[in-house]
Amino acid sequence: MSPASRTVHGVPAARPEIAQSWRRASLAGVDQAGDFGRLVPGDIDPNSSLLVGAGPVLDELEAGLAGTGYSTLLGDRECRVVRRWFDAPRTAANFDALNIREGACVLEETIGTNALGTAFETHLAVTINGDEHFVETLRRFSCYGHPIRHPLTRRIEGVLDVTALAESASPLLPALVARAVHDIEQRLLGGSRSSEKSLLTAFQQASGHRKRAVLAIGEDIVMSNQAASDLLSPSDVALLRVLAEEPPHAGECALKLSLESGRTVTVIVTRVTGARRGALLQVEPCSSGLHLTPATVPVVRSTRAAPPTLVCGPPGTGRTTRARELAVLPVKFLRPAAALLDGEAAWAQDFESAMRRTEGSVCIDGIELLSDKLLDLVTQYADARRRPQLIFVSGPVSGLTGRAAALAGTASTREELMSLSARRAEIPELAGSMLQAAAASESVHLTPGAIQALTAHEWPGNLRELKAVIVHAAARRTCGGITLSDLPQQYRCTSPAPPMAALDRAERDVIVIALRNAGGNKVRAARELGLSRTTLYARIRQLRITTW
Repeated sequence: MSPASRTVHGVPAARPEIAQSWRRASLAGVDQAGDFGRLVPGDIDPNSSLLVGAGPVLDELEAGLAGTGYSTLLGDRECRVVRRWFDAPRTAANFDALNIREGACVLEETIGTNALGTAFETHLAVTINGDEHFVETLRRFSCYGHPIRHPLTRRIEGVLDVTALAESASPLLPALVARAVHDIEQRLLGGSRSSEKSLLTAFQQASGHRKRAVLAIGEDIVMSNQAASDLLSPSDVALLRVLAEEPPHAGECALKLSLESGRTVTVIVTRVTGARRGALLQVEPCSSGLHLTPATVPVVRSTRAAPPTLVCGPPGTGRTTRARELAVLPVKFLRPAAALLDGEAAWAQDFESAMRRTEGSVCIDGIELLSDKLLDLVTQYADARRRPQLIFVSGPVSGLTGRAAALAGTASTREELMSLSARRAEIPELAGSMLQAAAASESVHLTPGAIQALTAHEWPGNLRELKAVIVHAAARRTCGGITLSDLPQQYRCTSPAPPMAALDRAERDVIVIALRNAGGNKVRAARELGLSRTTLYARIRQLRITTW
C-alpha cells in the first residue's frame, strides 16, 4: 500500500516528500512488516565532536521534556543512533524490541521512512506523522527530525529527532527542535574553533624551518607547508590522514614509509593537545639523518592588538551603554543601518578609515545585521597586529549564525547581559533611577505596591520597556507616590508568573511570531499554525500571551 492510496491524518493524499521517501524505501527492498533483525548496533565514539557539542544542549532539552512522554534520538553523520533518551520506559522498551539501539544505522534503506533517515537523505527538516512511516511498527509514533550542519563547513554532522506517540504530538514541536539544533551547531562551531586554533599553533611552531615538511591534520582540516606540498602527492597525504586518525595518546611515534615517488621517508606522528583527533606529522627523507626527538621551535612573540571584546544580550539590556563604558577614547561607533542608508561601500570606507588609527576604540553595534561582505571585512581587520580596540555588540550568542557567529568567536572577552527578568533584584534601583530622570518633581516616588508589580513583570522588552512604563507613570503624577493605578493595566499584577517548561516557551514563541505576521488577527494566525481558533485562544491564555 502506498501513502498516496490512503489518508494520513485526514489528508487525502500523502505529501510529496513522504511519497518520494516511500518510493526510495520500496526500491531498497525494505520490509513493511518491520523486521529490523538486520540492524546490528556498531561501536560509537563517546568523544566525537557531535556528542561533546550536543551533550549539554540535549541535557537541557530533555530536562524540559520530562513528564511529556517525548523521546529524543541523535544520529551522526552516518545516520547511526549515538544517543537515546526516553521519558517513558515503555517507549524505551518498544525501541529496544525494534532493535533501534545506540550504534544502529537508521537510513531509509534500512528501516524506511523515519525522521532521522529521511532528514539525512533530503538534508531538510521533516515531520513524519504516524501512518506516514513506511514500516507498520513505527506508525504508532510521530517524530520530527532536523539536520545538524557544521556552521563553517555546512556539512551534515548529524540529525536530531524528537519522537512522541502519534496522538500526543504537538504541531509546535519543530520550533523547540530547531532551537536545540541551533545551539548544538554553535557549540560545534566553538569546539572546532578551539580545536583548530590548537592545531594551527602546533603547525606554526613546527614549520618554522622551511625545509622541513610538516602537516597538521584534524577532524575537518589539513594544513601543510610548501616543503610538504613539494614532497607529497595526494595519495601520500591520504595515507598520512589514515595515520593521523589514531595518533599516539602521549608523546610521539616514528614510522618509515615509501612514498608514491619511491622515496623512503621517516614520519614522526605527534598528538596535538587540545585538538580533537588532531595530529602533527613531520616528514623527512631517511638520508637526512633525522633524530627522533621532538623539534621545538621557539615562538617569536610580538606586540599585538588585544583580541576584540563582545557585548551581547537581548535587545534593551543596555548593550550599547555597556560598550561605551568599555571603550577607550576616542570612540567611533558604526551601525549596520548606515550601510543600508549610505551603501556598503561608504560603510566600508568609514570602517577602514577608523581602523587606520592605533589608539581609541571602534565599536560595531549589531554585527548580526551586517552583510557577509562587510563581516568578512571586519574579520580581516580583527586579525590585524596594530589597530584600535574592537568592540562588537550583538544579540544573544545562541542566536548568531554563519559569519556573524564566526566573528563573535574572535572575541576572547565576552560580556553577556542578562534579560531584565533574570535580574529582578535590580529592578527597584533601576526604576528609581529612571524615575528621577523622568519625574517633574523630586517628591515623586514609587510605592511598595508599584515596585512589587514592576518586579513581578517578565519584561520581554527589557530596559527599554521598563523606561517606557516609568515615563508613562511619571506623566500621571506631579508629586507623591506612584501606585498600581498609575501603571498601565498589563503591569499591575503583583505575583510573578511561574516559570515555563522548555516546550511551553517554544510554543509561546511560535504563537507570538504567528500573531505578529498576521497583524494580530487570531483567525489568520490559527490558520497559519494549523490549529483551530478555539485551541489557539486556549493556548494564548495558558501561555500568558498578552502582547506580540
